[in-house]
Amino acid sequence: MMGWIYTGISWILLKWHAFWHAVGVGEWLGTNWDWILGIVFLVLTIRVILFPVFVKQIKSQRAMQALQPQMTKLKEQYKNDRAGLQQAQMELMRKEGANPLMGCLPIVVQIPVFIGLFHVLRHLKPGMSVHQQTLYGWTTSQFESASNAKLFGAPISAAFKSSSADILRLGSTATNVRVVAAVLMAIMIVTTFMTQYQMIKKTGWATDPNQKMIQRVMLYGVPVGLLFSGTVFPIGVVIYWVTTNLFTLGQQLYVLRKFPPPVNVNTSLTGGGIFGHKKTEPAKPGARNVKTGDRNVKSGKAVTNGAPVAKPTVAAPKVGAKPVNPKKGNAAKRLSS
Repeated sequence: MMGWIYTGISWILLKWHAFWHAVGVGEWLGTNWDWILGIVFLVLTIRVILFPVFVKQIKSQRAMQALQPQMTKLKEQYKNDRAGLQQAQMELMRKEGANPLMGCLPIVVQIPVFIGLFHVLRHLKPGMSVHQQTLYGWTTSQFESASNAKLFGAPISAAFKSSSADILRLGSTATNVRVVAAVLMAIMIVTTFMTQYQMIKKTGWATDPNQKMIQRVMLYGVPVGLLFSGTVFPIGVVIYWVTTNLFTLGQQLYVLRKFPPPVNVNTSLTGGGIFGHKKTEPAKPGARNVKTGDRNVKSGKAVTNGAPVAKPTVAAPKVGAKPVNPKKGNAAKRLSS
């Protein structure tokens, strides 16, 4: 059932390997760069193909964010009518061209690619029969070359948890494999966190509790999960993941600038909160507005950014009250200074 995916992934990988091999990229620093670059450009090929899908994802997210005020009104309108609320929300999304499922589409599309590469690299083992070596469009010479391909002395088909016997058959040592795998896993975990952090920083937290929970899982849960699942990934797959994350960071930076979030979206990370809620402290009496330079003259009132603070009026003196001593200055002038 998955054979066509394995064949397709192998075809792209082998074409890029053949290109870099023909260019003359060879082996140095214990690394077969023609195979490493083959994996890197496999990622770039897949991501370029999926770029239109990613743009649709961002556009759909923007449409959903712009609809949040209307969604809130519908929830208030249909408090006791769940079926009516769902129907009204679906009609609103259809009318505005918003699709919440588009947010998951790029990830869903990449899952078969990841599984395909995982299977192909796990398949690279010495001692396989000729029939097994030539599966998915490989030749025996290509299979042999890939089986011996290494990154800084660690076979790309080995994993952090590979047994010492399997690693020895691949022509390396357990220490070498685990050091290289551990470094790559650390980079993979950090870049995975950064891709989601960047997205939330630019688009803000979702107002829907379920969507917000998904954001938290993607931000924290996936990186933590990789700390354990990454130990069984072949080094070649970790290279694929790291390259994907780096490409995603650059792609998101470009697309998020081109399609900024709507004005009604709170993009503050502290307000929603990766790092908890940020309290708003009242301005101290006499504090100046950093934007306007106006002084706050009322105790306990925060200065409004961008808007001058109204100056207090001074009540007329009561009948019989003593006049203000000119030497001490006028009270109104002191208040307005």
